[in-house]
Amino acid sequence: MSGKRYTEEFKIAAVKQVAQRGHPVSEVAERLGVSIHSLYAWVKRYGMPEEERKAVDAQCDEMRRLKAELKRVTEERDILKKGRGVLCQDVRVRYTLIVALQDHYSVRRLCKMLDVHPSGFYAWRHSPESQRAKEDKRLLVPIKQSWLESGAVYGYRKVSDDLRELGETCGINRVHRLMRSAGIRSQTGYGKRKYKRGGAPSLVAPNHLQRQFDVKEPNRVWVTDITYIRTYEGWLYLAVVLDLFSRQVVGWSMSSRIDRELAMNALLMAVWRRQPKNTVMVHSDQGSQFSSYDWRDFLDAHNLQQSMSRRGNCHDNAVAESFFQLIKRERIRRKIYATRAEAKEDVFDYIEMFYNPKRRHGFNEKLSPVNFEKRYFERLASV
Repeated sequence: MSGKRYTEEFKIAAVKQVAQRGHPVSEVAERLGVSIHSLYAWVKRYGMPEEERKAVDAQCDEMRRLKAELKRVTEERDILKKGRGVLCQDVRVRYTLIVALQDHYSVRRLCKMLDVHPSGFYAWRHSPESQRAKEDKRLLVPIKQSWLESGAVYGYRKVSDDLRELGETCGINRVHRLMRSAGIRSQTGYGKRKYKRGGAPSLVAPNHLQRQFDVKEPNRVWVTDITYIRTYEGWLYLAVVLDLFSRQVVGWSMSSRIDRELAMNALLMAVWRRQPKNTVMVHSDQGSQFSSYDWRDFLDAHNLQQSMSRRGNCHDNAVAESFFQLIKRERIRRKIYATRAEAKEDVFDYIEMFYNPKRRHGFNEKLSPVNFEKRYFERLASV
């Protein structure tokens, strides 16, 4: 009779045969067709007074309840550990997590913890992928390509511009949603620094620029400045010259020394590349590199007009400061350079391979500096 389930009444009657009538356990077990082990268990359970037995049963029931509650709480804790990253994401992402964990936890428990309905999960599991979802997967490919080509710095606005240029018609909000669901985001900035707003005028050259940063033609106003880059080999100094018309870096130079030759080499590159026919204003701060006799003689020899910011006032040279903040945020502070040569290669890659020809600039109507100037000359030729 193994495998049978006996009623409580049957068990009590069997125990009475042993406890009250004095029959041996083996004999009663043989006659009833139960195992001796089961009968001993019944005797232990039902041989005690009824009140005591009920107290033991209540205690056992409470233990079972507590064990079940502990199991539930432990499962919920483990599920939250594995799924906290998807609780705020799209419902399909949560469905995917349920599929991955259903071999370890019940589907209903998973659905409850991830705040989805089981019927919705089963409907998603058995229904084919929607056309919208397939289109989202297809769009994610050019989105990732645009983001990676930018050095992982573009946000959804610039990525949307790239897609529009490729002929895609998806909206900017859709791009934002797809990038967020894929964990793609722009490179965010760092804390803002506080600068002095005053400052004494320069004794070398007046401030001809006067913060007039909106220039209508190329090769009219250049701004220049110097910044530093940390490497394990020591400091590397970067000097740049930008054309205010397109914000293009027209000259740059890097060196382990911050001297007048560093600044002059950057300006020499700008003169060599642009070959300006008219007088160009060159604006800088009051650093010693820009106030030396060699610097001033170079400006005079190449028909360049000197302009200088007020002392300690970086707002007078805000465009150059903005470029340095940009290159440090999008490239330099995301890297650790072992040598100056390694830093030079990376800075060259950013300026000449990305910033000038490809990076969309808000000032340039979302065109790169090179494309903005190209469009200007095309329009000029068509007039």
